Amino acid sequence: MDAFLSLSDKALIAKFLAGKLTKEELAFRLLPVLTLEIVRRYLRIEVEGIENIPKDGPAIIISNHSGYAGFDAVMLSNEIRRAHGRVAKLVAHKLWFVGKPVQVISDMMGLVEADTNQCLEILRQKDLIILFPEGEAGNFKPSHRRYRLQEFKRGFARLSMITGAPIIPACVIGAEETHINLSQIKFTKYLLGTVIPIPLNVIPLPVKWKIRFLPPVSMNTNGPVDAMNRQKVFDETRRFRHIVQRLIIEELRKRKIEEEKAKKK
Repeated sequence: MDAFLSLSDKALIAKFLAGKLTKEELAFRLLPVLTLEIVRRYLRIEVEGIENIPKDGPAIIISNHSGYAGFDAVMLSNEIRRAHGRVAKLVAHKLWFVGKPVQVISDMMGLVEADTNQCLEILRQKDLIILFPEGEAGNFKPSHRRYRLQEFKRGFARLSMITGAPIIPACVIGAEETHINLSQIKFTKYLLGTVIPIPLNVIPLPVKWKIRFLPPVSMNTNGPVDAMNRQKVFDETRRFRHIVQRLIIEELRKRKIEEEKAKKK
C-alpha cells in the first residue's frame, strides 16, 4: 500500500493514528485513492516522463482525449498525485456541472468548468491544470478515428501567454481502445452544441495504457499582449497540436514494435 500513497495520503493516516480523524473520515478520503489504484492495476498503466511535472509552481498539462467516461483525465491526475502529491485541477465538459447532484461529484473529483477566469485564477495560485484542447470532440469521437487528434481549441495557449505558465504536452496510449464509441449524436440546435457519444461498452476493456509527459515548454517569447493576437494564438495552438500528434505516432510505433517482439518469443 505504501507504494501508491502520496505524502498527503500518509498525512491522513498519521492523523487517524493520532486520533484526529475517525475511521469513517479516513475511509471517505482514502476510498477514491484505493479505487484508482485498482483501476490503475487493471489497466497496467506505464508512465514515462513523470519527472517533467514540476513539484511546485503552475503548469498546463495538455493531452489527447478519448473514451466517453473520461478515464484518461482521472488517471492523468492520479499519476501526478502519486508521484508528487499535487492535485491537478481537471478542466471538464459542461455536462459535469448540470444540476446539483452532478456538481457534488464534480467537486469531489476536483473538476473545474472550462471558464477562462477560473483557469487563470488557478494558475495564478501556482497550481496545475489538466486541459484537453480537443474538448468533447476528442473523447466523444467514434473509435474508428482513434489517435487522430481533432481540432485544438485555443484557450490553453492564451492561458499560457497571460500567466507565463509552461505547457507540458502529454499523451495517453490505450485509452482510445478502453472504451469503444460507435458514433455520436449532435444536439447543436437544442442543447448549446452538446455532443453525446454512443458507447459500445460500459465496463472498460483491459487494454494496457501508457502515459507519457514531455518536458515543459515555456511561452516566454509570448506575453499577455500576444494573447490578443489571433494569429499568434492560432500558430501556437497548431504547433502544440503537431507536438502531441507526433508524440502519439511515436508511442504507437513503439507499441507495435514491442508487440511484434513479444510474438516472436
